[in-house]
Amino acid sequence: MQQIDTKLPFKLVYSLGEHPYLGFLIEPHVVQLNPNGSYSLSYKRIFTNTVGDFASALQDDDYQIIKLLDEIEQTNIIKRYNKKAMRPVDFFGKIFDQKIYDYIRPKIEQKMLSVLERIKGKPLFLMSKDGYPADQELKLAEQPMSILFHFRRNEEETRYFPTLKYDGQRIDFMYKGAQVVVNKQAWLLLENTLYHFDQEMDGKKLSPFLHKRYIAVPRSTERKYFEAFVTGLVEKYNVYAEGFEIKTHRENASPVLKLFYVASGESFVQLSFNYGPYEFSAGSQHPVTVRLEHQEEVDHYIFHRIKRSLEWEQRQANYLEGHGLEKKDALFGSYVLPEGNASILEWLNNSKEQLIEQGFIIKQAKGEKTIFIGKTSLEITIEESNDWFDIQAVAYFGPYEIPFLDLREHILNRNREFILPNGEIAIIPEEWFSQYEHLFQFATKKDSLKLSKTHIGLVYELSENTQVSFHRKLEQLLNFEQIEDAALPEAFQGELRPYQRAGYNWFHFLQRYKFGGCLADDMGLGKTVQTLALLQQQKEELKGSDHAKVSLLILPTSLIYNWQKEAEKFAPQLRILLHTGSNRLKDPYGFTHFDLVITTYGIARSDEEMLAKSFFNYIILDESQHIKNPTSKSFRAIKGLKSRHKLALSGTPIENSVADIWSQMHFSNPGLLGSYSYFQKEFVTPIEKKKDEDKAARLQAIIKPFILRRTKDQVAKELPPKTEQTIYCEMLDEQAELYESTKSEYRNAILDNALKQQGKGNQIILLQGLTKLRQIANHPLMLDQQRDMPSGKFDAVIEMIDSVSSEGHKVLIFSQFVKHLQLFKSYFERKGKAYAYLDGSTRDRAEAVSTFKEKADINLFLISIKAGGVGLNLTEADYVFILDPWWNPAVEQQAIDRSHRIGQTKNVFIYKFISKDTVEEKILALQNRKRAISSALITTEESFVKSLSTEDIQELLR
Repeated sequence: MQQIDTKLPFKLVYSLGEHPYLGFLIEPHVVQLNPNGSYSLSYKRIFTNTVGDFASALQDDDYQIIKLLDEIEQTNIIKRYNKKAMRPVDFFGKIFDQKIYDYIRPKIEQKMLSVLERIKGKPLFLMSKDGYPADQELKLAEQPMSILFHFRRNEEETRYFPTLKYDGQRIDFMYKGAQVVVNKQAWLLLENTLYHFDQEMDGKKLSPFLHKRYIAVPRSTERKYFEAFVTGLVEKYNVYAEGFEIKTHRENASPVLKLFYVASGESFVQLSFNYGPYEFSAGSQHPVTVRLEHQEEVDHYIFHRIKRSLEWEQRQANYLEGHGLEKKDALFGSYVLPEGNASILEWLNNSKEQLIEQGFIIKQAKGEKTIFIGKTSLEITIEESNDWFDIQAVAYFGPYEIPFLDLREHILNRNREFILPNGEIAIIPEEWFSQYEHLFQFATKKDSLKLSKTHIGLVYELSENTQVSFHRKLEQLLNFEQIEDAALPEAFQGELRPYQRAGYNWFHFLQRYKFGGCLADDMGLGKTVQTLALLQQQKEELKGSDHAKVSLLILPTSLIYNWQKEAEKFAPQLRILLHTGSNRLKDPYGFTHFDLVITTYGIARSDEEMLAKSFFNYIILDESQHIKNPTSKSFRAIKGLKSRHKLALSGTPIENSVADIWSQMHFSNPGLLGSYSYFQKEFVTPIEKKKDEDKAARLQAIIKPFILRRTKDQVAKELPPKTEQTIYCEMLDEQAELYESTKSEYRNAILDNALKQQGKGNQIILLQGLTKLRQIANHPLMLDQQRDMPSGKFDAVIEMIDSVSSEGHKVLIFSQFVKHLQLFKSYFERKGKAYAYLDGSTRDRAEAVSTFKEKADINLFLISIKAGGVGLNLTEADYVFILDPWWNPAVEQQAIDRSHRIGQTKNVFIYKFISKDTVEEKILALQNRKRAISSALITTEESFVKSLSTEDIQELLR
């Protein structure tokens, strides 16, 4: 090798040489040209980093080729596969062995193949033994060679050899000095020409015949040789045989679906294909498969060559995927249904006929159980009688008719395997458990399927997929808008709006079919007015009859005044007894002189025994969520009272939990939701903990006929708009310091307590801390009257009050802290501002309300949320200030609804005051999470969130 003079002509050539250890390699060299254009003996091996001076001799693709060849040069090979830097003589002399060669050579050949694809048309030479790169010019064959393997079997042996053809002519390559340059996708060097093949050819199958005419296999080892070697050749190459047969099969194939049933896991199907007697998994991609048959009686071998249509097989796989299956394991050819869908068994049962029409063969993997595969269906007929629904149901599993009652224990215990008369196991569809479990749970007897008439919601849900004829009138309960009009009482003073008239009609419909119900209209839509119309109508209808005429209304103390006022206005002829105070009646006989007895939840508890002696026409609960706890004394006392009809009234029948609805429904329609423990297990836990939408939908179906709810958005289009805005107030410096130190103090207290008591009692400490933090966020004076410390929120509220009230607007100011209200009360008194005031200790609520409503100069009304959040009609106000957020947004909504209700003609503005960077901001986040609770079961199918958890409270203290 000499230096190249770049001022004189030179040329890039590629040179094929045999490395003593690594095998054949190609190297790029620059060769100096003689004056006549021939190659001189001066040359230089070049690399990517040395081509700069020779760029004039390179084309664009030469750079890529040289880079590839760099990677298989011995120095780079050593660096790549040996961690320590080492001279080639040491590496090949001391470390290199056959194992390393077998690992490295295939990687080298991969690069060689890439180079051979790109090198066509470039100067290519065979390197001389002394390393001269331009020794003998090589040609690349323009066409591929074909190869045919011959086998001749006779009495003694089987002879085996290949023949090669190029351009239709047989090529003599044995004993010609030919060499296999690349084994993978073989390249053969023969008489200065490099040949490649028309199929993926392994050079090792060719190498033995470069210096040998044939290979002979004796009879004693031929079977093993045929199985291990010849089957592979027959599969991949063209083979000509004498002395044994090669049969090629191209018969029509059949797709096979094999069921693998997994009782406690995910069952699946496997796709395979039958070609005659041979079966192949869909996961295997060999287009040709060879199976060897030995006919021993005549000592004859047949190689069965099965040609598969991978394109046709893919169409069968596409058919399955197009009908809902997805691939689970490509190699095994297994398929499942996507997560969240029905089981593969149900899919197979429903699709069996269609699959067979498509040509599929359906089988089962061998196992202990034989699973029934076939059409599964359920036929239900429902007959309606006066007091119940009689349900006849038959399950069909192929030809077998099974009374649905026989599946009762399976459905209730979620046992999916039902043994058919022929011993096969039918798998009960998953949807039957969710759709029909409640049918058995609520059936009046174990040996029949009779449902109480109150379960019309369940029956109606069944009827959507079943032939059933409802009583035309009873069906109206599910669509109250179509209920026929009931006559209005003559002495009712006032006019019912269309939706109120619909509610009044609904009351009559419930009465006619002896159902109880819950009117759950939004706050401010006139539940009181609709109920008074009913009570006046009852007074007129029952006049002179023997029926019980007196009705009982139970409500919170704070609502007595409101009911009195509304009754005087709309039903002045109603004789009303206020069963309250220490001088109330002791003998129930006195009730008979009245149309309506009004009492409180507290007195209902106290007078339980006396009230239980009466039989009332109606028992009506206002704000019926007061009995939401079934273990409470109020619930137990009221459950013991007797009446012909029952009504519950509540804008928020579900305040915090799904569980809230049970006792209210049990009051109005006993047995509708089963026992409380069953209700907890079947509905509350799945809906709240697992967000089970199916259970929520089922519960909604059951209670929907007996709950009537209209929202303001639906029915009170005439209500003016309301605007809500959150005002973020900055705490003042001293206030912020006190807040942070108090927060740290309680954090440390919780940590100390956790160490001492393993966390017991933490909730109490947390709640104490939260209360203090909320008070500081409002005004530090709430924590300590002696602290002369200002409040950022107080200042912001006063500023807005001054601005709003100066323009003559009336403002409702709500807080849950009486201490907070009193700070404003003191301020108003100091400043000579007129105001009205209402909290739990206010004796004359009526006077407080009328003062605000009737006096033009009193624009401010301070109200505690608990005392004034319900039962007040304050449409004179058009501004509502909420001074501090409450956990449950429904409580705030009730406060807002004191002003934004029927009768309001002005736009209503709601301002919520929040101290920045305090626990109040986190309470807002909690409110958003709980927003759906009060209405979800009644108007939507959303899941519910429990009230406050320990985690919620801990988050608030962070």
